[in-house]
Amino acid sequence: MKSKKIKINNSDIFNRFKENGYRLTAPRKAIISILSKTVKHPSVEEIYMEVHKLYPSIGITTVYRTLDLLLNWGIVHKFDFGEGKSRYELIEHPNGLGHHHHLICVNCKKIVNYTELIDDEVKLFQKIQKKLTRKYNFNINNHIVEFYGLCNECYNN
Repeated sequence: MKSKKIKINNSDIFNRFKENGYRLTAPRKAIISILSKTVKHPSVEEIYMEVHKLYPSIGITTVYRTLDLLLNWGIVHKFDFGEGKSRYELIEHPNGLGHHHHLICVNCKKIVNYTELIDDEVKLFQKIQKKLTRKYNFNINNHIVEFYGLCNECYNN
């Protein structure tokens, strides 16, 4: 099973608001736009600061509520990389990043997305998933892999 490079466009996400009876405001569009233009896992505060430049009247609560909706609809992943704040990314990124995992530097907090070994990992995880499903009668539909350590720069310092 190969890692799929999926491309979606923002209008697919915009439609989810309408389908679920929510207004699609300009600040919400801006939040989605910010998420679709980066693979750097922004925090709520970082997203807020970017949207605030365009819409100074936006409150940080709007960012939290919008991200909660996107999380509940399965559009974003929420991560805690051990730095005391949540970070977000689109599950199906418009740039086609696809399924990937993370390397997190415990010193400088750098986050690296990697896809190089996904095909090998998929085989291993399918085997593990099958055993866990059987043993615990649990239907697994996703997983997240994070490796913590030191990036080359921190390791050499």
